[in-house]
Amino acid sequence: MVLKQCHPRLKLFVFNHPEKKCCDPSAFNRDRVGSSPATASTLAAVNTSPSSPRFVCEEPRGEKRAAGRKMLHLSAGTQVSVRELSTSTRAFQYDLKPDIPNSEGRKLFFDTHAVVRLFEENGFTTQQAEVMVKVLVRMTNSNMDVIYNDMVTKTQQEIMLQRVMSQIAAVKKDMIILEKSEFSALLAESEKLKIQLLLLKVQLADVMNKVRSDTILDMNLEKSRVKELKAQHERKLLETRTEIMEMTSEQDRHLTQTNMKIDTEVAGLKTMLESHKLDTIKYLAGSVFTCLTVVLGFYRIWM
Repeated sequence: MVLKQCHPRLKLFVFNHPEKKCCDPSAFNRDRVGSSPATASTLAAVNTSPSSPRFVCEEPRGEKRAAGRKMLHLSAGTQVSVRELSTSTRAFQYDLKPDIPNSEGRKLFFDTHAVVRLFEENGFTTQQAEVMVKVLVRMTNSNMDVIYNDMVTKTQQEIMLQRVMSQIAAVKKDMIILEKSEFSALLAESEKLKIQLLLLKVQLADVMNKVRSDTILDMNLEKSRVKELKAQHERKLLETRTEIMEMTSEQDRHLTQTNMKIDTEVAGLKTMLESHKLDTIKYLAGSVFTCLTVVLGFYRIWM
């Protein structure tokens, strides 16, 4: 037998009995009451006598372990009916044929007397020690079942190897056929694509040169147009500045003339005011003298 997998598997084992624990002596005693004689299924005998300190577990060849209750023969001659240990779901990676047995008549040799004595020395009763040994045997059998289920025979390995080698040979044949029939076509197609790529590269270079020359020409035209616009703006700016200076000088001239006119008018008004002032003084002086003359005349008359 050859292992299918290189890494070991860790399985969890539990009892299928939903109400009883494996280490409960009371449950074990209750199971003893309803026990029945041993059937033709898998048998496990525990011998606690010092003369033959070993345990022999034998399974029939080509027969699988069935789930349910099984019978065990203990050293005291009692029969115990308990549920079989269940393992996790087995996952097969290869297509095993059902006619090949899993166990192939294996025999397990397990020294139980020393283990029972060790349990009794550590405070267990004889029944509890036998139950613990029974649990260990069940776990060993379940582990062996899992290990044998993960194994494959030499014949199956050779069949699988021949199948894989035939597939590899078919792939090699397909590769050779492809190399002979299609490789030349692929080379021709690749050469054709390479020529097309070169042509596209040349066309792209021509288009790039044309676009570059057109861009340079457009940039030169835009530059000359911008220069002309700048010259026109500068000329307009000079004309506007000249007009502003002319308008400023004309405004200054008009302002000067206005100031001169104002000064002339003010001087004329001043001379007119002086002349009117002299005339007023003359009239006042004449009026005063006239009044004095009239007063003196009346004064003489009365005197």
